[in-house]
Parts: sequence; C-alpha cells; structure tokens
Amino acid sequence: MSDQNLELSELDDSGDDLMAQQVPAESMDSGVPDIPRSAQDLEAVYDIPVRVSAVLGKSTMEVSQLLKLGRGAVVELDRKVGEAIDIYVNNRLVARGEVVVLEDRLGVTMTEIIKTDRT
Repeated sequence: MSDQNLELSELDDSGDDLMAQQVPAESMDSGVPDIPRSAQDLEAVYDIPVRVSAVLGKSTMEVSQLLKLGRGAVVELDRKVGEAIDIYVNNRLVARGEVVVLEDRLGVTMTEIIKTDRT
C-alpha cells in the first residue's frame, strides 16, 4: 500500500466534486448537519486517533481451559484458512480483508467495505 494522500475530488472520475453537490432542502430542515462540501472541510477530523483491529477469528473456552494454556498451545478459531478477516474501527465492523506480509511485518488489505445503515 502506498502512503499517497488523495483529495476527495480526485476520487471522482467525472470531474465533478461529489461532496460539492447540492443537499435537498428537506434534509436541511430535518436537523441533520450539512454534508461536508470539500476535502478541506474534513481536515478537522484528520488528526483524531481511531483504534483499528483486525480479527483473525474467535474462540470460546472456559477459564479453566484458558489457565491450562501454555507456550506452544494452539487455540482453534472459528475461521477457515483463506477466509476473510474482520476489520474494526473503534469496535465497529467496517471492512473485511486478507492478511498480507510487508517486509518483516503483517498487514491487512481490505477486500470488502461493510456499509451499515445509520438510524
């Protein structure tokens, strides 16, 4: 993965800035804040830290079993080899991906973005 910084307008192939489109008048009266109109409007949130977690799998066991684990113990997870892992941001599932090796470190590449309905 590269460390390129993209402006939101660069992501739109048509040349129109998606964030600059007009918001219907009904949504303005609904008490919902306006949608940011440019990448510059989002700069205020760029420095907010978030916790990113990549979950390989889960397992359930009793405390007595947990205490018996020692060096070299293997804990079976609920995922199969090659199955997508879950990527959480601030404990919210946002994507699924695959584990990759980057030089001498592990990384995650996102293969699917999870869209959730906000109510």
